[in-house]
Amino acid sequence: MRRADKPLVWLRREIKTPPFSTQARVETGVLLRRLQRGENIPLPHSRPMAGIGKACHELRVQDANKTWRIVYHIDSDAIVILEVFAKTTQRTPKSVIDNCKARLQLYATAGHAEVKR
Repeated sequence: MRRADKPLVWLRREIKTPPFSTQARVETGVLLRRLQRGENIPLPHSRPMAGIGKACHELRVQDANKTWRIVYHIDSDAIVILEVFAKTTQRTPKSVIDNCKARLQLYATAGHAEVKR
């Protein structure tokens, strides 16, 4: 018997069309479903973001004319979406990293249930 999929907890933005193309939204949905089922997604689709926190990663989704990033945290009972943004440079902007750290801290200190509502 398979365990139940982990829920997605959105702390920032959603995947909408627009700005995501339909193809990018579908690819993102497939990748998020794999995470919910407990799969580890390797490069080139995901990479660790240890600078944000333990069990934090970045999904990479190539769209028609943009490259999207979805920063997420793998918790014991959920996949926590910390940020969704279009990547325009080689480095992740410091403001994105700082925002993700703050959201992760909020999630950790709020006892999870408060943030999930």
